[in-house]
Amino acid sequence: MKDEEIIELYFKRNERAIEETDSKYGNYLESIAENILNDELDAEECLNDTYLKTWDRIPPTRPRVLKAFLAKITRELAFDKYRAIRSKKRGNGTMHEILDELEECIPASNGVEQSILGKELENIVADFVRALPEREAYIFLSRYFYVEDITDISKKYGMSKNNVSVTLSRLRTKLQTRLVKEGYLVS
Repeated sequence: MKDEEIIELYFKRNERAIEETDSKYGNYLESIAENILNDELDAEECLNDTYLKTWDRIPPTRPRVLKAFLAKITRELAFDKYRAIRSKKRGNGTMHEILDELEECIPASNGVEQSILGKELENIVADFVRALPEREAYIFLSRYFYVEDITDISKKYGMSKNNVSVTLSRLRTKLQTRLVKEGYLVS
């Protein structure tokens, strides 16, 4: 079923919308949640929460790209769940590594001012990724949006793990430079 048809089902409040969403995007969304949470049951729960939140957001929202809309909701929920789990027990793993990597160029946020700056940051990072050469953009997104392991990225793009790590390090440096240039960070 086409995305437009699925969205129409949501607007008609037809529960088949959730079935069609699961059929078309369930595996994709679950892999995003699993990459972040590293737990199949938590990922499954996150997927169900994604469908509920999608049901609540459509209508009034009419997403232009359903797949991206769903991925964003899944990521938000998975990160929220990850933070909740992590606050109960300090864990290690891929998410911990990724947050450490990004911490060097993106400061932590709290409060209203930081919330506003967060939206600005989102726009700066999106523009940064769009300006990257295609391969670098895919590597950056694989690591920091889809939360993929460096080993998986290296296999996916036919690169050594070291080459992927160096590429990511250079991209973080470029991002940090861009954030300073945009006035988001002080050098």
